[in-house]
Amino acid sequence: MSEIARPEAGMDRQRVASIAAAIGCISAVGVGLSLSIPLLSLEMERMGVSGIGIGANTAIAGLAAVMFVPFAPRLAARFGVSTLLWGAVFVAAATMIAFKVFFSFAAWFPLRFVFSAAIGCLFVLSEYWINAVAPPGRRGLVMGIYATVLALGFAAGPAVLALVGTSGWAPYVAGALLVCVAALPLLLARGLSPAIGHGPARSVVSMILVAPVATIAALVFGAVETGGFAILPVYGVALGMSAEGAAFLVSLVALGNVALQIPIGLLSDRMDRRLVLLAAALVGVAGSLAMPAVAGSPILLWSLLFVWGGVVGALYTVGLAHLGARFSGPDLASANAAFVILYNVGMMVGPPVIGGGLDLMRPHGFAYATALLFAAYLAVVVGRMAASRR
Repeated sequence: MSEIARPEAGMDRQRVASIAAAIGCISAVGVGLSLSIPLLSLEMERMGVSGIGIGANTAIAGLAAVMFVPFAPRLAARFGVSTLLWGAVFVAAATMIAFKVFFSFAAWFPLRFVFSAAIGCLFVLSEYWINAVAPPGRRGLVMGIYATVLALGFAAGPAVLALVGTSGWAPYVAGALLVCVAALPLLLARGLSPAIGHGPARSVVSMILVAPVATIAALVFGAVETGGFAILPVYGVALGMSAEGAAFLVSLVALGNVALQIPIGLLSDRMDRRLVLLAAALVGVAGSLAMPAVAGSPILLWSLLFVWGGVVGALYTVGLAHLGARFSGPDLASANAAFVILYNVGMMVGPPVIGGGLDLMRPHGFAYATALLFAAYLAVVVGRMAASRR
């Protein structure tokens, strides 16, 4: 299963180096996405591109991941996980520079496709890597650290843009350098990357059917995370907040996500992970429905969003750990591909669904739409657990 000859149960030096490499790759994903999305949107606005055009170009990112990610496990089985990761790092960094070299709306469609395919490759293979080498008894803790670093990577992109600006060469060069720096732990893990192998594996579609509790968790999290980033500030304005105050609501959700993933990961090591996912879905529904009730009190709303954001982040952390506990080898690679694909599908459907909810039921449509998404996932978890008992 792995190029690590005989993995021990504990966290030996080789295992730590291997985990650090995977975490470095996922931080490159976070930085790459969170820097490129607002940067390119602002640049297209300066070009005079319409909102529909900006949205269409941004949607290419999800499309590229959905189209390319299913092939990543096969390519990694043929060329090696580490080799393909280095290739993806190089392509992502080079494409970041190419956005500035070929500075036109038309050119950015194929460039964004290539960039997003490389980021998707980093995403799925880093998840496979960390799941393959995480000690079974500490898998939740390792996934909690992994998800925390991913969240920090998402926070880093906008912070870099605030420092270097959003015009000229600086943001593009900074983005390329940060992607490369994030991948440096790969140098410490030479020869330690897990081999996928060439044995038969279930298809990505069959993995969704075999493990719906884990894979659909990724879809719901992707929808709520992206929809939250896009629509939560609009919800805040609809409640009468200033633009700055409304944007702060997104920061609270992100901070909760950073703060709670490691504790939740530790908890998932000590109990049935399906119960943790069930609890996260319940908090998702209850927290969403509570938003209208506390909207008039900033302190209560801020506290609710912090806890809500952290607990629903468990859908990603614990869903990924659940896959790692169930599958190995080629099947694990296919399962991680399914996870990433559904996360990207969620990214594409979340904003229009949640935004549509806000339009239909102002001002609290955001809360009701997210509650509906969590309720649908809750039904999947309950149904699956009932079926397994039978």
